[in-house]
Amino acid sequence: MSHLSSPPKKHKGEHKGHSLPHGSERGSSSRDKDRSATVSSSVPMPAGGKGSHPSSTPQRVPNRLIHEKSPYLLQHAYNPVDWYPWGQEAFDKARKENKPIFLSVGYSTCHWCHMMEEESFQNEEIGRLLSEDFVSVKVDREERPDVDKVYMTFVQATSSGGGWPMNVWLTPNLQPFVGGTYFPPEDGLTRVGFRTVLLRIREQWKQNKNTLLENSQRVTTALLARSEISVGDRQLPPSAATVNNRCFQQLDEGYDEEYGGFAEAPKFPTPVILSFLFSYWLSHRLTQDGSRAQQMALHTLKMMANGGIRDHVGQGFHRYSTDRQWHVPHFEKMLYDQAQLAVAYSQAFQISGDEFYSDVAKGILQYVAQSLSHRSGGFYSAEDADSPPERGLRPKEGAYYVWTVKEVQQLLPEPVLGATEPLTSGQLLMKHYGLTEAGNISPSQDPKGELQGQNVLTVRYSLELTAARFGLDVEAVRTLLNTGLEKLFQARKHRPKPHLDSKMLAAWNGLMVSGYAVTGAVLGQDRLINYATNGAKFLKRHMFDVASGRLMRTCYTSPGGTVDHSNPPCWGFLEDYAFVVRGLLDLYEASQESAWLEWALRLQDTQDRLFWDSQGGGYFCSEAELGAGLPLRLKDDQDGAEPSANSVSAHNLLRLHGFTGHKDWMDKCVCLLTAFSERMRRVPVALPEMVCALSAQQQTLKQIVICGDRQAKDTKALVQCVHSVYIPNKVLILADGDPSSFLSRQLPFLSTLRRLEDQATAYVCENQACSMPITDPCELRKLLHP
Repeated sequence: MSHLSSPPKKHKGEHKGHSLPHGSERGSSSRDKDRSATVSSSVPMPAGGKGSHPSSTPQRVPNRLIHEKSPYLLQHAYNPVDWYPWGQEAFDKARKENKPIFLSVGYSTCHWCHMMEEESFQNEEIGRLLSEDFVSVKVDREERPDVDKVYMTFVQATSSGGGWPMNVWLTPNLQPFVGGTYFPPEDGLTRVGFRTVLLRIREQWKQNKNTLLENSQRVTTALLARSEISVGDRQLPPSAATVNNRCFQQLDEGYDEEYGGFAEAPKFPTPVILSFLFSYWLSHRLTQDGSRAQQMALHTLKMMANGGIRDHVGQGFHRYSTDRQWHVPHFEKMLYDQAQLAVAYSQAFQISGDEFYSDVAKGILQYVAQSLSHRSGGFYSAEDADSPPERGLRPKEGAYYVWTVKEVQQLLPEPVLGATEPLTSGQLLMKHYGLTEAGNISPSQDPKGELQGQNVLTVRYSLELTAARFGLDVEAVRTLLNTGLEKLFQARKHRPKPHLDSKMLAAWNGLMVSGYAVTGAVLGQDRLINYATNGAKFLKRHMFDVASGRLMRTCYTSPGGTVDHSNPPCWGFLEDYAFVVRGLLDLYEASQESAWLEWALRLQDTQDRLFWDSQGGGYFCSEAELGAGLPLRLKDDQDGAEPSANSVSAHNLLRLHGFTGHKDWMDKCVCLLTAFSERMRRVPVALPEMVCALSAQQQTLKQIVICGDRQAKDTKALVQCVHSVYIPNKVLILADGDPSSFLSRQLPFLSTLRRLEDQATAYVCENQACSMPITDPCELRKLLHP
């Protein structure tokens, strides 16, 4: 391996001390310091020359990407590059013409992908090099996560990090030999330019092709061995108690006492970690470590919600914070963050009873309903970080979200009555949210000077302190601030909006169904559960092929707003099945409509057929046929910005066993956990979601059965009681007394449970034994939460 540039900075999700889950480092903020290009290579490469900077005026002649559906590929449709989408046509051309493949992977809301497109892919000379000497292939990582994972594995293994855009050079047989992330167009003092890299690789391919091919084969073989996850000689998974404690200790070591979270900077929302801490608290709540786990999770959630990573004007959360204080974010907004954080804040409310957390959860879902929802019930992928400050101007990161003092003063000039000093609504809001005349963004976080004089809203004081400062009533301050934020929200609507990635992914839609279903159930709000129901209906109508029983990965919004598909369709990956099944199980428990449970069972059967490794255990990320030609077939072994599909599948298998009693699913769960034993033993903090599944498997899943009519008040009261208590290791079953119902056929013991005196009655069953019948919600709560 050789580097063609200075030693790179740490991978954007890397944490000190131990390997915490990366925050899916989707693109980097324009304010990241020392963003040097990294090139990893399987062979040494000679120096190359540098020429004059060519013109980079884009030609308005479309390339073949104009026929694609992906918003990301369409962004590159007018590059002067002979781009191909991922597919056989490109591979055949590379083999026929004996050219290396240049693979460029990104996504439509990635800041540094935009930068590289503008600097390099719109450059005429670079475009000629890419078109004449390489077969250039563009991939949307959200459409083809399998392609992304395979080559990111290479980049991370042969350099010190990864991220997007990801640029990898492949042999015509798709084996990688050089890889990197963002490249500037030309050489700098410490950085190698993209044009230079292309010239060097072109020369190497001509002079040392056989050496390149041999080294590429050697690296691929090493990656195959390194990435293998298998049961091997192990009979059972490791001890849950041991792995749990080790995971907690690793998190405790990296915890930020002052601001919460688990790194210095950048700081990512880590819902999988927060979920683990809540689960750890529940099983250790009488111990000091248990109390600490709860405090770590609640404090992190509170600091995030008060910070600038949360959009206080329009709600929802940005991708990550560029500083330790959660103050200045990378402004991109992702659907998967909103989905998981809604659940995390709902769980925090269940545990603490503090409405602060439930209000944040409701705000997240309000944002998704307003900005990321298709009229047919599906959910869009993301909103960009960049937008023009005014129409016709060049896009800047954060332009849509930041404020000057002058703007706020003009929008909120009204005097505040009853204050101890002259005060306007604008001054009150600026004090509470830390706005200053000079701007509250450090120059170190704004190297290009795009955010001078601008402010990110971040809560600086409690309502009580702000009220005391001006001699006002707390509720009056709350009302004044909310009114002020609403006026800012209405004014912001007149700004040019960030780009919306209107692609819809089955996996992320599944996560969002969970977000609405869980939050709606916890808060007892049918309106939120209806959003989940509409999301599930959308998935079944637009992203499910009835004939084959398979999910589709993607669908798109046409210019007219209707739902469109690629032809041929992009079929689902493991994460699509795992996340949709989880969403359907959550929706069944929230709505008690058994049709969603039945569909979940059918999808799990399909998932088992397409992805299960019958030899090594666990699930592959992609179908064997879909990934044909790729050098690796991987099993995702890290819970990051999204949980690993294997971690979610372990939970799903446990729950499905609880709903049906089918032993095969419990056996699969044990086999899956056994396959990942070594990873959990060594770095459990990389798989906190799977560690939770391991604990659930080695404890006993509660079957909470409510006998009653779904629409009856007394039934609803018992169901709401169950949802109000934090019980992650349970299934909630409605037994309506119909012996021919789906659940009655699955679980014959339900027919033995009777209503007491014709009232809705609850039973808590464990280890094939049920509690005495309970009709009083208060008594049920005591039993569930002793």
